Amino acid sequence: MAGNWKMNLNHQEAVVLVQKLAWTLSDKKHDYRKVEVAVLPPFTDLRSVQTLVDGDRLEIRYGAQDVSPHDNGAYTGDISAGMLAKLGCSYVVVGHSERREHHAESDATVSAKAGKAIAAGITPIVCVGEGLEVRQEGRHVEHTLAQLDGSLAGLSAEQVGALVVAYEPVWAIGTGEVATPDDAQEVCAALRGRVAEAWSEDAAAAVRILYGGSVKAANVAGIMEKTDVDGALVGGASLQPDEFGGICRFYDMPVI
Repeated sequence: MAGNWKMNLNHQEAVVLVQKLAWTLSDKKHDYRKVEVAVLPPFTDLRSVQTLVDGDRLEIRYGAQDVSPHDNGAYTGDISAGMLAKLGCSYVVVGHSERREHHAESDATVSAKAGKAIAAGITPIVCVGEGLEVRQEGRHVEHTLAQLDGSLAGLSAEQVGALVVAYEPVWAIGTGEVATPDDAQEVCAALRGRVAEAWSEDAAAAVRILYGGSVKAANVAGIMEKTDVDGALVGGASLQPDEFGGICRFYDMPVI
């Protein structure tokens, strides 16, 4: 379960949230071997989160929300994968719909970023998904598979098997609208099938596929029941430690 904080919380607020999340999960005796938990703060919070996680020996993992497609040099404002690795990041999000929309990121850029993350020993969370118009036209599977092909272009079967793919129906992000568990399963199954077809069966079995789109403690159990959904990329709800803790403990939640 990965919590994408987006552009929220300063470094002091980040420490408080991670502490509260750790306490919440500890109180419920959360088994991190059963469900991995990761937070994805803004760049400015990462050092503070690293210090807390290392100092208190927390089992919560953390990562970044973006990474440069370049190693270093005259790229003002960019943050390299090597820099994130030095901060102890386990994960980095690439190709989030908000980056694609607001920063015009192409599949080729996403692929380059994923490659840099992998080279630095960081697991990329590669995001794909469709907008409302594509969904209404019934082209959501076709569209999402094309994004997957482009965003993972140039990666080996071994590399693809080790990364994370997040399916985010854009029309369900921050809107309160939720794709049904069957909607999530349809696309996640298609994504896994494409990995098997284009890379290998082993890669398809190993790759972790997350669903992201207005996930809450109240609806997560039904989503997680689906065969091809391995976890969730959580947005707004991850800013609430009790709510995100409930999502991480989906196995204790009722199926609605």
